[in-house]
Amino acid sequence: MNAQTSLPVIETPLDEPSLAIDPELTARWLEAFLRDEMVERRGIGRAILGLSGGIDSALVAYLCARALGPQNVYAIRMPYKTSSPSSLSDAQRVVDALGINCETIEISDAVDGYLAHAPDADARRKGNVMARMRMLVLFDQSARRNALPVGTGNKTERLMGYFTWHADDTPPVNPIGDLFKTQVWALARHLGVPNEVVDKPPSADLEANQTDEGDLGITYAKADRILNLILFGYKDPAIVARGFSESEVGLVRRRVDATHWKRHLPTTALVSGTAINEFYLRPVDF
Repeated sequence: MNAQTSLPVIETPLDEPSLAIDPELTARWLEAFLRDEMVERRGIGRAILGLSGGIDSALVAYLCARALGPQNVYAIRMPYKTSSPSSLSDAQRVVDALGINCETIEISDAVDGYLAHAPDADARRKGNVMARMRMLVLFDQSARRNALPVGTGNKTERLMGYFTWHADDTPPVNPIGDLFKTQVWALARHLGVPNEVVDKPPSADLEANQTDEGDLGITYAKADRILNLILFGYKDPAIVARGFSESEVGLVRRRVDATHWKRHLPTTALVSGTAINEFYLRPVDF
């Protein structure tokens, strides 16, 4: 083969990039991340988070308690009138296990107060209102307690666009944003998150019998593998060759492509050479 000959294209590489993590090393790294971003960079030693009763927020509560001490972690439960009672009880399991601070703030009146002006709102709009109301509560409570809001969205949700823009993604730090859902499960089991929380089907808990996987149309186990392969540059035929259907790969690919805008700050119209984020960046922003 001479210099003019192109290298062969391998459509099905032999080694699939692994999703396995070292849970203890990962936990220590994420705890160090929280201390560095909160205490060292911002001078804030208290964390506040929405505790839904699901595995993502439970894992973040465990990481914050380990990083900052349970006395410096404030969990806010924010049920709506249609929320499952088990969400409250599962959140309480986490609070009891960690000894963190907890407060319950019912959001039904606030949400319904707005929805009275939006009688045509469908389930998606109502869910977005609930999510944004919870962020309003969380940020106001953060000011009350001088605590930094901590995000609870995982990598799978973020890549698939399965979150409310300017709600779930709003907190300024997120220790699990680079963990796929299956990695969240692995780390949560390692840290001792209660089995009742780890084993239940993930759900946004916006209506009865709703599940994440039902909404997404694919299991997290399959979505994570496909997403990981996409991120490593695998083309669709090579992914299909690993046992996935074309429809599964297409579904994941379309969701990633269609929600790219949700993973960025608002686009700024440039009228100068010194636009914030496009020009003015402190070293920490790089």
